[in-house]
Amino acid sequence: MKQVKGKSDTILWIEAFGFSLIIALSWLTEIMRIPHFIFGEPFTPNWHRAILRTVVVSLIWVWVHVATRRLLKRLHYLEEFLRICGWCRKVCHDGEWLTMEEYFNSKFATQTSHGMCPECLKKGVQELKQRGK
Repeated sequence: MKQVKGKSDTILWIEAFGFSLIIALSWLTEIMRIPHFIFGEPFTPNWHRAILRTVVVSLIWVWVHVATRRLLKRLHYLEEFLRICGWCRKVCHDGEWLTMEEYFNSKFATQTSHGMCPECLKKGVQELKQRGK
């Protein structure tokens, strides 16, 4: 889980860097007179515009940050599930499909054995009785 946590942090840091860069460029536009040099506009610094851009970008940043954290949390939750084939009952472990016995023998320090649960035993006995008639 620590490795996954690190990836989540990396994604959030990259996101933060991107939004910080947008805010920094917004302020540099006013400070460095970029519209004046590129478009020949008269230089009139508009600090209200820079503040408004910063507020809007910050609000979007917060929304994206919260949404990303929720998605990553959901992803990590789903990654904790054990995938089992519905047909052959093999277990997916590290991209490899193992039989239940192989999985439990490799993952846990236990030995496996076979048996029948009470429900299956009842069904099996009923089937044998029906075949015997």
